[in-house]
Amino acid sequence: MFHENLYELRKMNSMTQEDLAEQVGVTRQAVAKWESGETLPDLDKSMRLAEALGVSLDDLANYEPSEHMGLGIPPKGKHLFGVVTVGEKGQIVIPAKARKMFAISPGDQLVVLGDESQGLAIIKSDHLLAMADLIRTSAEPV
Repeated sequence: MFHENLYELRKMNSMTQEDLAEQVGVTRQAVAKWESGETLPDLDKSMRLAEALGVSLDDLANYEPSEHMGLGIPPKGKHLFGVVTVGEKGQIVIPAKARKMFAISPGDQLVVLGDESQGLAIIKSDHLLAMADLIRTSAEPV
């Protein structure tokens, strides 16, 4: 899994083995061995690889495209939580991993935002209000 993810990410980033090796501080041969699955980098080198490739260390090591509709590893901080089905009244169930990551609990109020060219976004109402307060206070004259 690691070696396959490493190879795919390097290609997605239009990098050669030499490019990646230079960023991580190793030889091209080390990168070639990691990509072939012959060896694995130590933790420090793995963290440098993830940083150079713009992904989390967890995704670099553990991401399974088959568990994510066959899609490649998302950039660091971006998530694909899965597919939800819209019910008859427009309701959706937010996946458990997303609820946990964003601390969404029963009874929380969420704001649904829309952009016709970008799609929908959901944000906790208290976060939106805090952001609005920050914008308002920074725009007030001193």
